[in-house]
Amino acid sequence: MAGKAKALKLEDGHLAQPATPKLASKVTFPRRKLPPLRRATETPSPPKLAGYVRATPPGHSLQTHDNAARYSHWTKYRAHPSLQGTFPVEGFDHVLGNDDIRQVDSIPIGGRIPPLDGEYTADLEPEEEEALKAELAQRRALLVQDGEEAANVSDGREYGASRTPLDAPIGSLREKWRVLPHFLKLRGLMRQHIDSYDHFVNVEMRQIVQSPSACEIRSDYDPKFYLRYTDCWVGEPSIDEDSYATTQATPFQCRLRDCTYSAPIYVNVRYTRGRQIVVKKKVMIGRMPIMLRSSKCLLRDKSERELAQMKECPYDPGGYFIIKGVEKVILIQEQLSKNRVIIEEDSKTGCVSASITSSTRERKSKAYIFIKNGRLFLKHNSLAEDVPICVAMKAMGVESDLEFVQSVGSEPEVVDALALSLEEPSKLGISTQRQALKYIGNKMRAKSALNSGKGGAYGSTRKLSPEDEAREVFANVVLSHVPVVNFDFHAKTIYIGHIVRRLVMVQLGKSSLDDKDYYGNKRLELAGSLLSLLFEDLFKHFNSDLKKATDMVLSKPNRAQAFDVIKTIRSDSIAYGMMSAISSGNWVLKRFRMDRAGVTQVLSRLSYISALGMMTRVNSQFEKTRKVSGPRSLQPSQWGMLCPADTPEGEACGLVKNLALLAHITTDEESEPIERLCRDLGVEDVTLLSGHEIHSRNAFLVLLNGLILGVHTRPLWLVKSLRSLRRKGQMGEFVSLYLHDGQKAVHIATDGGRVCRPLIIIDEKTSLPRLKQVHVEGLALGTIHIRDLLRQGVVEYVDVNEENNCLIAVTERELEVRRNALRKELKRGETKEWMAYTHLEIDPMTLLGVVAGLIPNPHHNQSPRNTYQSAMGKQAIGTVAINQYARFDGLLYTMVYPHKPMVKTRSLDIINFDNIPAGQNACIAVMSYSGYDIEDAVVLNKASIDRGFGRCMVLKKSQASVRRYQNGTMDRTCGAPDPSAFPGGEEDARYARYRAVDKDGLCLVGELMENGTIMVNKESPSDTSTPVERLAQVSYKYSGMSYRSSAPSYVDRVLISSNENENFLIKVMLRQVRRPELGDKFASRHGQKGVCGLIVPQVDMPFNEMGFPPDLIMNPHGFPSRMTVGKLIELLVGKAGVFEGRQAYASAFGEEFGSTDTVQSAEIAMIRNGLNYTGKDIFYSGVNGAPLDAYIFSGPVFYQKLKHMVLDKMHARSRGPRAVLTRQPTEGRSRDGGLRLGEMERDCLIAYGASNLIMERLMHSSDAFSASVCLTCGLLQYQNWCQFCRSGEKVAELKLPYACKLLFQELQAMNVLPRLRLKDV
Repeated sequence: MAGKAKALKLEDGHLAQPATPKLASKVTFPRRKLPPLRRATETPSPPKLAGYVRATPPGHSLQTHDNAARYSHWTKYRAHPSLQGTFPVEGFDHVLGNDDIRQVDSIPIGGRIPPLDGEYTADLEPEEEEALKAELAQRRALLVQDGEEAANVSDGREYGASRTPLDAPIGSLREKWRVLPHFLKLRGLMRQHIDSYDHFVNVEMRQIVQSPSACEIRSDYDPKFYLRYTDCWVGEPSIDEDSYATTQATPFQCRLRDCTYSAPIYVNVRYTRGRQIVVKKKVMIGRMPIMLRSSKCLLRDKSERELAQMKECPYDPGGYFIIKGVEKVILIQEQLSKNRVIIEEDSKTGCVSASITSSTRERKSKAYIFIKNGRLFLKHNSLAEDVPICVAMKAMGVESDLEFVQSVGSEPEVVDALALSLEEPSKLGISTQRQALKYIGNKMRAKSALNSGKGGAYGSTRKLSPEDEAREVFANVVLSHVPVVNFDFHAKTIYIGHIVRRLVMVQLGKSSLDDKDYYGNKRLELAGSLLSLLFEDLFKHFNSDLKKATDMVLSKPNRAQAFDVIKTIRSDSIAYGMMSAISSGNWVLKRFRMDRAGVTQVLSRLSYISALGMMTRVNSQFEKTRKVSGPRSLQPSQWGMLCPADTPEGEACGLVKNLALLAHITTDEESEPIERLCRDLGVEDVTLLSGHEIHSRNAFLVLLNGLILGVHTRPLWLVKSLRSLRRKGQMGEFVSLYLHDGQKAVHIATDGGRVCRPLIIIDEKTSLPRLKQVHVEGLALGTIHIRDLLRQGVVEYVDVNEENNCLIAVTERELEVRRNALRKELKRGETKEWMAYTHLEIDPMTLLGVVAGLIPNPHHNQSPRNTYQSAMGKQAIGTVAINQYARFDGLLYTMVYPHKPMVKTRSLDIINFDNIPAGQNACIAVMSYSGYDIEDAVVLNKASIDRGFGRCMVLKKSQASVRRYQNGTMDRTCGAPDPSAFPGGEEDARYARYRAVDKDGLCLVGELMENGTIMVNKESPSDTSTPVERLAQVSYKYSGMSYRSSAPSYVDRVLISSNENENFLIKVMLRQVRRPELGDKFASRHGQKGVCGLIVPQVDMPFNEMGFPPDLIMNPHGFPSRMTVGKLIELLVGKAGVFEGRQAYASAFGEEFGSTDTVQSAEIAMIRNGLNYTGKDIFYSGVNGAPLDAYIFSGPVFYQKLKHMVLDKMHARSRGPRAVLTRQPTEGRSRDGGLRLGEMERDCLIAYGASNLIMERLMHSSDAFSASVCLTCGLLQYQNWCQFCRSGEKVAELKLPYACKLLFQELQAMNVLPRLRLKDV
């Protein structure tokens, strides 16, 4: 059987016919045999295992679990080498029989059989195709014969089983979730950061360098001199060593050596040197930090083996930078849309205003058009006063009032609303364009935006007349995003007319205000756009510095040789600017009036989930201290775009958000192709039309990225045509098309920063999803890419605005209900219009983000509990990365025995959580025990702790550097001093501090470190300024590094390396192994957090009838008020999974999609394994052996140990250090400070009347001080002598707090004289 896979004959007669797809120009798939025929009158068999999840381990899906022969055949089939990559064998149905699936689903899927598609049948032999057609004809005849009953049987195909035909809608299989990983490979999780950075490095950087304002430098002293940039690119990552050598840099090396992972920026230049023109290639102008996993990174497209050789974790998402050895993330910044009109009402004045933030490559500015007392005004930063809108329109050439009214609208109510505004020019005596320009020119600010040199790096400084200045400002500054060529303001006047019309309509109550918090009005700034602004600012500074250096040389008349500008290029300004901005997080760009702090943060490596969560975090620019609900509340427009659960508690609640699982943020696309397409589809140029034509009844404005492109009279046809072109791949897949009936406008968006998500398209004719079984199997085989589905119009990305034109079905059940209702209406002969579904959700699970995806059954929990878990999941101790023990992080928490969870979700599969988990499966008993479990405290089994439950390691880094100084001296390390130098010899406590130090002055690996033990015995030169030649002898002083902590540690690793400045770095990693103790914090995945209240020996723990004691006892009072039903279900399905030998699934909203094990299926499994179906067991007392009075709900639950441990927080002191100024105990645990007795505690003691206790706490134990006071003058004096009275007779001793005495002296320094009047008591 050459060329064909061998068929295996099974005992029950079924044939497995695995086939290899043929290599042809079209992708073809093997056609499976149609399932056996069943008449509608046959009764389905009862369900066996209803509610089980698909995707179970191989062999577990056999219909009869006790059939050993079938199981052995199954394992042989799976192991057969020729069958790798094929689909399940016919006859081995997935978990349940086909009839059972139909009964569980209870959805009759009706409709006729679609015709055979040649694309899918091309690989059949002619006789096979004829046989297939004959069988289909027989089925059709049976359907006709059975009449109405047959309609409920559908088309005879067995939907939902493993033998689903290839052209069956995927919805019937309930396995759409299999598409999710393919979407995430294309777009998702960290891809938005990386795509944005790649777009900046490959496209935007070249555009900035070659922009008209920056591509050329000329000299004011030599008109023949010029320097022009012809190209720009980023090289390979490298490290510039101090000895002018360059070595290739890997991210791992940069972390260890505290270097920056960056690459050189190269340009090609053409310039004049003397009288000749020189072309130089690959001139370095700076360095660019490289984002990990981007197109310029060495880790891009590396296999797991190659990543292992580079000591990188294959699950590390990338999307961050390494600056001086520290991992930094540029957080996603939320902003209002640029170049869009937002109409709002001023809360103070009640005026309706339109705000427009104009943003171009050259400048950013904001303009307002508002209605005040019935009059319209224009407001802008460059104008000292508000200008009447009619005057502004006259200045732009609209001198006729009729023309202005027509540009707004000719309706009577609109004309009435404009009446007062039309009177303004005549009151001011303005009737011509020149008069209007002169009026506005006199209203300009003293230093306008135009003359301040912000028009470019080298703006004109010539003096302009008021009219010319006003014309320039209106052309280039006010609404600068609307292009004006040769002072032709026609397009800008139409744009202003459109804004005024919208304002008037809102004022008249015919239109609504815009919602600032609506997510279609928001744009998310990614790393690429922020770095683009930063690089543009730095590059223009670099150019201006280069111009200054050039002018300085060329201004000298007598030069010995020709000036070569390349020698004056300094590459450190751009490199330093980029690194300092990313490392500090301060984006201060005066050119764009940007001053932001906290743009970057250190990547949290507390756990793998915390790193992922940080990459999807969205920061709002709103002030956290303002207590307003609007920006914080959950908006309906955030559905599927932002996670509803993952937001912090406290003041940042609702302002810091996280992206949903499949959300993608767009990057800028070219708008010219879209403009050409619109022109081809009949969009008329708006500049060729009058205002009356623009606002005619059937005309809809077409806006591209906020700019008016033209007018179209058939908007529905236009949008439908553009959509079909997008679905065929003729235009970008992220282009948004939104028909707004209220504004009579079609909005087309190609700009970056829009949030969008993928949806399955519903076929208009059949009302079935276009995603078929063939697509899913093709994706699984790798013969189809997700991009093919986008080009074939099967799925598409939809943004927030376009969602308003869509009707999205959450489940297939909604589609079926609509189809059945439509069928009934048609039978009655009614022609009622039905709203058709346009899209179908891929999976409702994608509503949540990557961190909330950790929670099993979140849809059964109270909402705040999911929010609590989203915060705690980032604090759970587990596996940070596969290379965690090779890293030298500042602080690393790692679990010794992490488990993969018994109950998991589809999200965890996508992020590979099973391979790097953060927690352990604890067998818990829900019961009250000992009274030490109140207030959510948990009771732990001591034997479980001995076996490794909750055991973790804490690794901390200590670092020292061996520096070289300017005078030629340098630090040195040396071994332990001679014991004879100490009075006690080797027994001396001071000598004992050196016991861990080796001969080279560094501590030995494995040595125990206690408080005060020296880790690095380093000495520094006393004199670092005098040149070493003048020093007779270099003297050294101790500057070593000692261990400071009350808890002992062990030396785990010692590293010696050097950074770019040739400073030697000594890094010591210290290790502590910690067992759970009283007070350590634990939490389940349902926001049920609690500390360890008691550790009980196993002999005293209650045990079940099999003799198993629980690992952890939880108080049942934690359930009623918290309403975490998801935890109950997790325990139940996890317990069933333990006895069935499989991990259970509990994805969000997954019952209907086969992604969640139901309670009913768990009950059946437990009955089959001889357990109580409620999950309860008989327990016996561990103290007296008597059975407990109640049945105990017990089973496995995934518990997380959090980073909050008693050892890190426990603090007490008797005596200790004091502050120098106030002589009071220092503050804080790290400084061995005292425990503060604050104002409120003092008030309690006063109320109680404990005066002696107050005296002791606030003075005797704090800063008691004896002072001398003169009874005559009442001033603080020396002991037994009054300097003021010149007498020592009436001086008394007084005890008071030192801080009080300090206050009196400071008041005296301020010329306030406090006098003390003392009385004998």
